[in-house]
Amino acid sequence: MSKRWRIHPHDPARIADLQRAAGVPAVVAELLICRGVTDPAAVGSFLDPKLSALRDPGTLPGCAAAAERIFDAISARRPIVVYGDYDVDGISGAALLWLCLNLLDANVRYYIPHRIDEGYGLNADAIRTLAEEGVKLIVTVDCGIAGVDEAALARELGIELIVSDHHEPGPRLPDVAALVHPRIPEGSYPFGGLSGSGVALKLAWAVCQRASGAQRTAPRMRNFLLQAVGLAALGTIADVVPLVDENRVLVRHGLESLANAPTLGTATLMSLAKVAAQRYPDGKTRLSAEDVAFQLAPRLNAAGRLGQPQLAVELLVTDRADRAAELAAYIDGLNSTRQTIERSIQLAAAKQAKELFDPVDDAALVLADHGWHPGVIGIVAGRLADRFHRPVVMISWDKSGMRPGVGSARSVPGFDLHAALMDCGGFLVAHGGHAAAAGLKIEEPQLDGFRAAFCEVAASRIPDAHRVAELFIDVEAPLSAFTLDTVRQLERLAPFGHGNTRPLLCTTGVTLAGPPKPLGATGHHLAMNLAQHGISLRAVAFGGGDWADDLAAVDGPLDIAFRPVINSFRGRQSVELHLVDWRPTEPRP
Repeated sequence: MSKRWRIHPHDPARIADLQRAAGVPAVVAELLICRGVTDPAAVGSFLDPKLSALRDPGTLPGCAAAAERIFDAISARRPIVVYGDYDVDGISGAALLWLCLNLLDANVRYYIPHRIDEGYGLNADAIRTLAEEGVKLIVTVDCGIAGVDEAALARELGIELIVSDHHEPGPRLPDVAALVHPRIPEGSYPFGGLSGSGVALKLAWAVCQRASGAQRTAPRMRNFLLQAVGLAALGTIADVVPLVDENRVLVRHGLESLANAPTLGTATLMSLAKVAAQRYPDGKTRLSAEDVAFQLAPRLNAAGRLGQPQLAVELLVTDRADRAAELAAYIDGLNSTRQTIERSIQLAAAKQAKELFDPVDDAALVLADHGWHPGVIGIVAGRLADRFHRPVVMISWDKSGMRPGVGSARSVPGFDLHAALMDCGGFLVAHGGHAAAAGLKIEEPQLDGFRAAFCEVAASRIPDAHRVAELFIDVEAPLSAFTLDTVRQLERLAPFGHGNTRPLLCTTGVTLAGPPKPLGATGHHLAMNLAQHGISLRAVAFGGGDWADDLAAVDGPLDIAFRPVINSFRGRQSVELHLVDWRPTEPRP
């Protein structure tokens, strides 16, 4: 579907003032203003966030109480289970908390539920099994805030339960020994955007403080925490939380940790995925957030999506090189399987959407099928939400008909999925998540009623004018502006991700210097050379393979929206454009 381009207006005088006051190049000043950083005093902390800017864990609601109870359990040698979610955020958070407790010689193991058999969050059968095995303390990571009934069961069975989570609290909170959460109603934590692994890092930090008997941790624990920041960065990037405030600090320093001091298993996976550290304009070496988002996270996520998340945790915590190599290779194979399944589901879902979807009348898409793998539908829902600029719910029915269907939902900017599912809760067996992504369970006879109700909620909250995808473009500039030095300056705004996207730019009157060529084994991507006023640059359209015929058919110049990057190949660096959108250039009056 065509997109509406919105180019950020710029005031040259304002740019010059910030450039002069903050001592930054004009292009950096221009992009900082686009991101709302207009105070010269705030520029330094944005461009070079300090690890010391992380708030003390004692300020996070429930964290000090949870650390005290965990330390008591460690001292008494009571059996502890770290109970994580099956996505990367939960996996990496569970890994870092397990490593922390293991460092303190705790009697600890981890448990990650099976995505399909057990579903999201605390599971009553798992709690009963753990109680039979003598577990006395369960600490959740990235789940548990909705487990009101499960918390009551744990108390009944004599298990102490600590919940650490970041998902939206419901109308009732679980009755637990300690609840660690940045957004609980009675809390006053100044930043509610932490990921599950970010919350787990704060909890691990608090436990290390308690073990050290001081706010300043002992050297071995401090070294562990610096490595744990890397694991928290994995989950923070993968969970697509905004890279602002503490998340920006965590990710910036976590990417350095992943480059310079990764766990053995993380380093093995990085090597297999051919992810290499880069030297940035500040002279420091780190991974890029895009490497994590598109290379490491999908591999770790594949283990959870295909029902083997415990292997991903084991990979992140193992200290055996042979086991790390074995696990990394196996998880890489799972990711290849996931990609095959995903392509099949995407084709079927796109066909169903074409049959069911009316772009004029329908404010949302609700799709369902018996043949879709429930571990993969969330990825496809996200792709369709981007394509149609509508919230999308995809449901996988149980082939035997014995269990409810499992659904994954993805949103668009401005539409709160969690709130919408609350309004449609009468049609659902269960649901949970947050504004941008959610999961649900539903019985098949309820599908039509849920679809009508969900689409009605979407129609009431998404105005017609907002049903067209918008591109918010930072700057319009000619291709000649994108020298290596300029693009290196743009990298000073990294890490890039949700809430701080890589700069999006545009230019007009570009011509194709030759036909576009398919890229990759499946032809899913596209490569081309673009020319303007004697300057030629290579461009790549990831996921734009279906643009080939339309681009080749254009008889005339193009307008393009793109993100400039530095491509390193065999020791040589060059500027490359990542094409986001294009349109034929309209004749100027």
